This record gives sequence, structure tokens and C-alpha cells, in this order.
Amino acid sequence: MTAASPSLAVSFASLEFQNPLLLAAGTAAYGREIAGVMDLDALGGIVTKAVSPTPRRGAPAPRVADFEGGMINAVGLANPGVETVRDQELPWLAAKLHHARVIVNVVGDTLEDFATVVAELDDAEGVSAFELNVSCPNVKAGGMEFGADPGTLDRLVTLARAATGRPITVKLSPMLVDIAASARVAVDAGADALTLVNTIPGLVIDVETRVPALGYGSGGVSGVGLLPVGVLAVWKVHRAVDVPLIGVGGVSHGTDVIQYMLAGATLVGMGTAAMKDPRAPERVLKELASWCHSHRINSLEEIIGKLEWPA
Repeated sequence: MTAASPSLAVSFASLEFQNPLLLAAGTAAYGREIAGVMDLDALGGIVTKAVSPTPRRGAPAPRVADFEGGMINAVGLANPGVETVRDQELPWLAAKLHHARVIVNVVGDTLEDFATVVAELDDAEGVSAFELNVSCPNVKAGGMEFGADPGTLDRLVTLARAATGRPITVKLSPMLVDIAASARVAVDAGADALTLVNTIPGLVIDVETRVPALGYGSGGVSGVGLLPVGVLAVWKVHRAVDVPLIGVGGVSHGTDVIQYMLAGATLVGMGTAAMKDPRAPERVLKELASWCHSHRINSLEEIIGKLEWPA
């Protein structure tokens, strides 16, 4: 490999990815909707839309709204349920993708729900890993997020770990009081990796009608403004645990990917920018390769976690 053709391949939790760029959970459903406008197989991988044990209708419309500087959404984890995903969506992805990997995003209302989905999909064709979305509200704990309580988080990851031998990454919220401490709990319970971060809660109001822009009311804020929040979370967690990380939030340029990787991420998720422009991932990969070439980086492994903090 020469400086003229830098390698974008990375190793992540015993898996090889052809490049570090993922489509973040929920932004491409299960791939079908964007297959005609984006080369999914050119990506490092796709993180699927959420999968729960049974179908979920999700939040009322409108579910997505733009605002200056970003997007807010409240989809409500709508999905057809694990049986439909296993029988219809994953086989389609397995047939479509030959190089890009599939990571299944898992949600639930109870601790046991997560393990149920993982067990159901453990032998599904084409699945490389699972991402546990612990930012979901735990109905047994009065709505508290699973990831907000150390004991609950430990039990959730332990149950999921027992259900599969495939890599598990745990997606943490940027709103946690101590995200590094939560990361340590997840890793000690068996997580192979961590995804940082989920969206930030927010509210956008239509000032003409004086009602929220979303049917649910509040929602999750994403877009370019989330970039420094995600990068900081990755840097904090990289110093606290010794597992690979997925950085997510605000990625729209190749240099955004570099920021996440310098902070400690091995893979980087792209969401809002890809939803607005399906050609954006291809552009970002070209920018990433160009940056590596101009900085004489032969392998991305050379820059992971190489942030130089001020003395």
C-alpha cells in the first residue's frame, strides 16, 4: 500500500470493515428505501433501523422537522418487529451487500426484550453485530432510560451477551451524567464496543401555530451541531475503556470523520447529512481518502486516538 492509495480499511471488534463510514441507525431503514440512490455496498456498513420483539407503530406525524443548523425527529422506534425483519429485511440486505457489513440496532421496553431480539437474529444471514440502544425508556422503571442506571445497564448487557457470540456495541446517550462511567459498566458486562452518541433532547416550536413542529412534541436533535458533543464523548470514553468505539453525530465532511478517529473512534456513523443528500457518504469517503493522501497516512489505524491534548 502506498501513499498514493491509502487504506481506509479498519478492524473493529474482530471484524474487518472496508472503510470506517456507517449509515447511522434509523437513517436508512433497512436499506431498501435508498438502495436506488446510494451505493450501500461502498460503505463500511449500515446500522439498521431499530428492531423490537413485536411491531411498534411509533410516534404520531409529523415525525421529522428541519431547523436552521439541524434536524429534530421523534419516530418512536417504529418498526415491523423482529420476525418481519428476520424473514424479509435481513435476507434482502444479505443478498444486496457483498462488502459492507450489517449491524442490527436493538430496542425494547424491558431488559429481556433486548436479549430476545438478539437471540432471534443471532443466526440471521448477513448480520455482523448488534447495537443495543439503551437510550430507550425502561417501562418497568417508570420511563428511566436503560443506560441511566448502572445496575439496569449491567443486567441488560449481560442478558444480551448471553444470547449471542457476535460483537455487541452499546449506544449511549450524551445526556448521561458520567458517560465514561456508564461505558465502563457496559464493557464490564460484556460489551465489545460502544457507540457514541445518540441524539440530544430538544423542542422546536412553530411560532405561527404555537404548537410543536413534531407530532410527539419534543424529539431528538441531530445535525452539524452535534459534532463537538459526539467528539468529546468519544474522547472521554476512549480514555476510560479499552474497546473500539463508533462515533456518531454531526458528520457531513471527511474531516469530521478524522475528528472522531483522532478522538478515539474506529468507525464513524453518518445520519442527518446522508438523509438530506444520499450522495454525501460517497463524497465524504473521497474527502477522507484525499486527506489521508495529503497527510501521508497509509492506514487509518495510524490516527485512531492520536488527539494531542493541550499541556
